[in-house]
Amino acid sequence: MSCNRYFDECRKNVGRSVGIRTKDGRYHRGVITNVNHSHVFLRPCGNRNLGGFGYGFGGGYGYGRGFAVPLATIAALSLLFFW
Repeated sequence: MSCNRYFDECRKNVGRSVGIRTKDGRYHRGVITNVNHSHVFLRPCGNRNLGGFGYGFGGGYGYGRGFAVPLATIAALSLLFFW
């Protein structure tokens, strides 16, 4: 999948829980908070009881902005469903 395809897919799913596997084998789970043409920004799912509350870059203690995953490194994107 090209970066444009992942960009479009991520834009459609802002606010939803996703799993992203990168080309180097790492797996990231979180809620998409923002997407630009180079990165997708995720808020970590964390412990369900805490809802991802903890240290986040750019905001001190609290939800923060999460972390960025470069679109060019994405190998697979899947939606996650929590019951």
